[in-house]
Amino acid sequence: MTQMVFKRYEIKYLLSEDQRRRLEQEMAAHMVGDAYGATTVRNIYYDTPSHLLARRSAEHPYYKEKLRIRSYAPADGNTKVFLELKKKCDGIVYKRRCGMELKDAHALLMGVRTPKTQIEREIAFSASCYEGLAPAMFVAYDREAFYARDDHEFRMTFDRSVRCRWDDMSLAGTTQGHVLMPSGQSLLEVKCALGMPLWLVDFLSAEGIYKGSFSKYGTAVNYQMACERTATAAQAQRPLAARRPSRAPESLRLPRRAAGTIAFA
Repeated sequence: MTQMVFKRYEIKYLLSEDQRRRLEQEMAAHMVGDAYGATTVRNIYYDTPSHLLARRSAEHPYYKEKLRIRSYAPADGNTKVFLELKKKCDGIVYKRRCGMELKDAHALLMGVRTPKTQIEREIAFSASCYEGLAPAMFVAYDREAFYARDDHEFRMTFDRSVRCRWDDMSLAGTTQGHVLMPSGQSLLEVKCALGMPLWLVDFLSAEGIYKGSFSKYGTAVNYQMACERTATAAQAQRPLAARRPSRAPESLRLPRRAAGTIAFA
């Protein structure tokens, strides 16, 4: 049965290729690979036009939350995906998750679908608190997950090639985007309800690996803002006449997509 409610600590570390290889050797006696193996995780994060959720998260407040739709395979409007509300309060992560078709998940976040379960009601209430909520960022990464042999609640994941885009919110096609991590680097996430096992503490200490802060969505938004600042500066330096875009013939103009919509194919 898929777990839909989580309460745990999530601790992040950035590892080099050699550190990851040595850690995987150490893990062999204690951890088991997830049955799904290597997976490409696809996410659409929802936010306000001013990126309110991302900005609040960057301030490291006592409480913060994120809203997203997640898929582990290409998905169109009728594909089952996971709708998630991820909250962090005083360092503890609380996650609410429910499975539904992509079009229904989007409708629930847009406030045009009536929630049917307690978890759906929690997610719908959080979404209703943010004016102008809409798909804001596509984030994908390649993940390998492991769980402890003696405690399936203790998990470790390795994420590579974290990438993002903000001009195409489709879960159906390519996962290409702007790469946010250097080649050869992995993001380790340790997920536990209580403490870490001693073997892992000893390994991290011996390797001089310390926990860090890496928000995939926050990093993606920072990258987008940096790109937009660069484009604005370049535009300002162009001669005035060159800034006026030529108008395409009527027959070549594409219809605009309404705000808050999402591509299902």
